[in-house]
Amino acid sequence: MVRDRTPATATQAKALASPIRLRILRLCLNDEMTNKQLAERLECDPSTLHYHAKILLDAGFLERAEPRHGSSGALEKPFRSTGLSWTLDIGTGNVDATLAMLDAFRAELAEAGGASVESWSRFTYHLDAAALDDMARRIQAILDEYVASDGERRRAGHPQYGGIFALHRIDHAD
Repeated sequence: MVRDRTPATATQAKALASPIRLRILRLCLNDEMTNKQLAERLECDPSTLHYHAKILLDAGFLERAEPRHGSSGALEKPFRSTGLSWTLDIGTGNVDATLAMLDAFRAELAEAGGASVESWSRFTYHLDAAALDDMARRIQAILDEYVASDGERRRAGHPQYGGIFALHRIDHAD
């Protein structure tokens, strides 16, 4: 079953056109994280992280979690992902958002290390419009099926995997 995707607004598409913002969303998807924790993990200045987090908050991609006391007793105000970014269609012509996704994926992969790669494929095919649509729809349906049942595997303590599927036209016809 393919999930319905809502077209992204201009504000949402712009918010998703940054690799660091996409990494923030990925990190806050399963774990609530503070500005300081995110800045340390992403190796950036806390003020830079705050700037990006504010854009994500304003676009509805992040929300504030319940305040908590940190290990030193200080009050922390963590963020969590709303999951909204997973249900949006940013469009196929949004080059900035597409490159941001690839850059974010590359950074995640670099952080995890080469041994973390479980499987990958590289390919070329000649497809007409109908076959292209069929292939993209079928691959998306498989991914959506796994994503929909992820909660039970997460609760069972199974390891988390990330991936990206990108299909691009090699011969650029105008």
